[in-house]
Amino acid sequence: MRLPDLLSRGVQASAIAECLFDDETDGVALLDTQGFVQRANQRFVQLSGAGEGQLAWTALPPQSATRLGDALRAHRPETVTTTVMRGNVRRVLRLACLAIPDHGALLRVSDYTHEQDLEEQLCQSQRLQAVGELAGGIAHDFNNLLTAILGATDDLRTRSDRPADRDDLTQIRQSAERGATLVRHLLAFSRQQTLQPRVVVLNDEIRQTYALLHRLIGARVELELQLEEPSRQVRIDPTQLSQVLMNLAVNARNAMPNGGRLLISTGHRLMLHPEPFGGELLPAGRYASLSVADTGMGIPPDVLPRIFEPFFTTRRDSDGNGLGLSTVHGIIKQSGGYMAVETTLGQGTRFDILLPRHEDQAVWQAASDPAPTRPARPPVSRTLLLVDDEGAVRRLAERVLIRSGWNVVAAPSAEDALELVEGGGLGEALGCVVSDVMMPGMDGPALVGRLRRIWPSLPAVLMSGYSDASLRESLTASDIRFIPKPFAMSDLTRTLSDMLHEPAG
Repeated sequence: MRLPDLLSRGVQASAIAECLFDDETDGVALLDTQGFVQRANQRFVQLSGAGEGQLAWTALPPQSATRLGDALRAHRPETVTTTVMRGNVRRVLRLACLAIPDHGALLRVSDYTHEQDLEEQLCQSQRLQAVGELAGGIAHDFNNLLTAILGATDDLRTRSDRPADRDDLTQIRQSAERGATLVRHLLAFSRQQTLQPRVVVLNDEIRQTYALLHRLIGARVELELQLEEPSRQVRIDPTQLSQVLMNLAVNARNAMPNGGRLLISTGHRLMLHPEPFGGELLPAGRYASLSVADTGMGIPPDVLPRIFEPFFTTRRDSDGNGLGLSTVHGIIKQSGGYMAVETTLGQGTRFDILLPRHEDQAVWQAASDPAPTRPARPPVSRTLLLVDDEGAVRRLAERVLIRSGWNVVAAPSAEDALELVEGGGLGEALGCVVSDVMMPGMDGPALVGRLRRIWPSLPAVLMSGYSDASLRESLTASDIRFIPKPFAMSDLTRTLSDMLHEPAG
């Protein structure tokens, strides 16, 4: 039976409160008509800071106290959610006040901190996802522009005899390369970069990065490894794993300007049931754990919710660009992992990373090992189909490929390319196709599939400013190479020569 029904039947307020005072989860208090506590359970005193004989909302922020006081005097129900500090502990409280005619009110206080944190984490996750989608789209367009700038710059440098011009072109190229680096960070944050995941031994990868990390953090920071043996295997891009470690190490170094200790540790975790982790629900399974902990200044509470946002930095006046932690977060998420952070002001910060364990015992062969030789297979012809919706990139690539000895047929879309093929516009059998991935209408991988109905073993090169699921699936096919934008035109000709096993032109 509801409380108003009990009151309408004449049940005494004290009897009603007696049934509620045993509640150990929420705080309950009986108030007089002025708002002073007549009786309260221990949980109420703990949460509100007010005991018997005290004003119930004396420890609340003024705005919340005013709302509850006005509701009591007007004999109307009121619910208030507010934030209070108990020493160094932040609590979010939800207070529900129900007026009791001629007696005062019944006030229930609930600790809403956990629920509020989950709501904020969900909003933050949704905001980061929206920013990531926007960043990925911008990065794709920007990569096309940078490809044109880099290609045109290299083309002019090869044809210029004036040292001054070559110096200016070199400066332009360096600036474009810096832009390309920023775009790679954005792609990592938005989880749209092209990874090359391999099965690796986690401890081995960390040991290989140790010397670089030691030089990176400087002599004032003590670097320590605590690596659990036997080490677990994970499937991740080794280069990106090194990037994660370096970014976290730099972040830790900046938090310890006077020196300190940086601890990198590994372990394992078995999850029998889904559990919260870093604001997400961690699925059940076997995980390899990687932790990076420092003894630095810690992260302020007002900064902590924004640390994974791109371009957010507290070091705007120095060399911080706000992309370090956002890049780390994107790499881990794109690799199927999870990430959480714990921090205490003045004591330090720990980043915990969980990666799915790879149970297969076959470990990726090191890149330094010699690759098996393949017999040379010349192309069917020197006719190449070039497809890209970005005009500047298409025209520049066409000039470079013609100088390399190709008979180039260019098209601005996959549909136009198919029309040329089906209408006999190529003039001869096709030797290779070079296509952008993301284009209006049909995309590059779909175009390659259609062309291979005619030429089943047609070699193909796909270009893209970012990758998606269709591209990753296409890269598993034979005789398909990928070039990430932006790239130098020499990279394109070198890729073609390598794929066709012929000397570079």
